[in-house]
Amino acid sequence: MTTRPITPDAFTDPAVRSLVAALAHTGALAEEPVAIPGTGEAVRVIRPIDTGALLDQSAADPEQNLPYWAEIWPSGIALAGAIAADPNLVAGRPVLELGSGLGITAAVALAHGADLTATDYAPESLTLTRLTCRLHTGREPVTRRVNWRTPDAPLSQDVGAPWPVVLAADVLYEQRDIAPLLDLFARIVAPDGLVWIAEPGRRPAAVALEQAREHGWRIASSTWEADWPDPNDAGVVVRVHQLQRAGY
Repeated sequence: MTTRPITPDAFTDPAVRSLVAALAHTGALAEEPVAIPGTGEAVRVIRPIDTGALLDQSAADPEQNLPYWAEIWPSGIALAGAIAADPNLVAGRPVLELGSGLGITAAVALAHGADLTATDYAPESLTLTRLTCRLHTGREPVTRRVNWRTPDAPLSQDVGAPWPVVLAADVLYEQRDIAPLLDLFARIVAPDGLVWIAEPGRRPAAVALEQAREHGWRIASSTWEADWPDPNDAGVVVRVHQLQRAGY
């Protein structure tokens, strides 16, 4: 990753310059190409590099006590690879992403024709998602700030329904994530809809998938390994699960 300062003046596209300027409060920015497995392509990512400053900024927010959105996670990359491997599942269809992070999955989905709405709790994530998508495709998805973990909170907007495709990478960190996520799927996914979940083997994900089966979801899974950008992720195996209701 290059650590040279990334400033709005580095870009000619006025929309990109505006998005980069909107991230000034997150501190220094760095640029990194993220290779998408199985494609020979990379997504150009610009992100904050001072995680200490981000931790300080989020310390007072109980819903965002760690800035997960600023990291490049293997699950998001693997989900992007799965989309690229079977793009007909998103092309020309309304697609909802839960937890867009840096926008890597969003950029690949948009590039393959998804009519995408990307959501996240962190407003910075939504700005980064718009930026990543614009750099990769020249276009932006619809973005909405949503907190799906707490259905009665003010930010828990109605994301609409039914959705034929829902994407979710690394959304099952904790036990508290399971019930609201499965409840959301039950409410917003079309009867014949498809949910893609990508996860690196955390226990809450295994519990959620077992509960999903008990509630009538059929699950097909694949595993993804790659040279992930962060050396600390060496050896991580990501599981990408496709969930559909039994009978479809």
